[in-house]
Amino acid sequence: MEAFIRNDQYNMLKEQAQKLINAHASVNDATVLAAVRSLTLEKAYSVFSELGDEQKELIGSLVTIKDTAGAEKFLAAIKPLVIPFQKLTEQSLKKLFPKAKKLKLPYAASDFDEMTYLAWDDKGSNRKFIIAPYKQKLIGLNGSFEPLNQKSLCVFCQKFTDAGMFIIEMKGAAVGTYIKRGNYICRDAKACNENISSLQHLDDFIYHVTGK
Repeated sequence: MEAFIRNDQYNMLKEQAQKLINAHASVNDATVLAAVRSLTLEKAYSVFSELGDEQKELIGSLVTIKDTAGAEKFLAAIKPLVIPFQKLTEQSLKKLFPKAKKLKLPYAASDFDEMTYLAWDDKGSNRKFIIAPYKQKLIGLNGSFEPLNQKSLCVFCQKFTDAGMFIIEMKGAAVGTYIKRGNYICRDAKACNENISSLQHLDDFIYHVTGK
């Protein structure tokens, strides 16, 4: 079976697996458990636009989870089917960030297996760079990043984490004017990628800062 699960979808399935574990640990009513299984399965199927019979059967096995061992077995079965982040070349990096000079990705090949987006800080320019999927292609964002001294809600993963304000400056409607837009995001992109369970909030942020 070819890989068909995005990283955010895998994280969502992991969340649904945990909900089933919690339900079986705290609920004795068979009717309630059946309802929980039905809701988790509906949620799981809803994030896929199309599933073949074999894929649907695999995702459907989610409802058999009762404990941690069952969850680990399910996740081990779907993990090889997670689509890795698109490999980037030096040329594609220049295309995404045409104004940046001597830009290099600080990632090893193995890092791309569990990513929804890439993010790193460039010490030379004191800028944060982000590469994310958007409207069936990759988009590059770069801006300033100011860490907070307290936890905040990350706009990407929707979790309270060690965060900072990521701000992008863009040209305004009038010649010579600029607009700054941004929001709080995780300081640790790796942790954020492990938590993000939907592309919707990431898409909304990109639209907000780019206006397109």
